[in-house]
Amino acid sequence: MFVGEIVKNKGVGVIAVAPEQTMVEVLRLFRDNNIGFVVVSQSNGEYLGTLSERDCCNAVAEYGAEAATMRVANIMNRNVATCSTRDLLPVAMGIMTQRRTRHVLVMDEDDVVGVVSIGDVVKHRLDEAQRTEQDLQDYICGNRYH
Repeated sequence: MFVGEIVKNKGVGVIAVAPEQTMVEVLRLFRDNNIGFVVVSQSNGEYLGTLSERDCCNAVAEYGAEAATMRVANIMNRNVATCSTRDLLPVAMGIMTQRRTRHVLVMDEDDVVGVVSIGDVVKHRLDEAQRTEQDLQDYICGNRYH
């Protein structure tokens, strides 16, 4: 399966925040949207980086309580893992494994079109395993095979 198909199935787009926002504002956004990853971009849509729950934890570990009021621009990740809509899912999985990240930005040329998370990968693999199991059961029972 192509990464672009997964993004299309889950819905194209990303949640973005401004670099001037504080970490605690983004954490509230995480809570309210049940997410753990956002793109950081300028008002003109220029992509600057990303911020994840892990980045927030690292900021607290480094700066203590003052991290909560720090600007996103000061704690965001600028070295972001990316893949293409035309990459196969194992490519995205390899990037996640190699970079030890739970999120990969999905690009279409220079445009950010979505995010693939480890949860998306697990969901796809689980669906695939269930389809295979059903196909094997149907084969054993002679269903749909003549």
